[in-house]
Amino acid sequence: MSLFGPVPDAVDELICSSRGCRSDATWGLLWNNPKLHTPERRKVWLACDDHREHLSQYLGTRGFLQDVVPAAELEPATGS
Repeated sequence: MSLFGPVPDAVDELICSSRGCRSDATWGLLWNNPKLHTPERRKVWLACDDHREHLSQYLGTRGFLQDVVPAAELEPATGS
């Protein structure tokens, strides 16, 4: 991601976002709902290896998925 390009939201914990899953997240799914968010906004869903494909398909079907990056590249939230 470039200095002036989209920047993902910071994340609190690297735990999979799939309902009921508490596994360590290894992937960040960067998405944007153009009806709600500015073009440079990147919301983040986290995914373990088992749920990456399912969550990617869910966002992709809706046209929201922008990118998938290793979770280690995401900015941690501060002060939490």
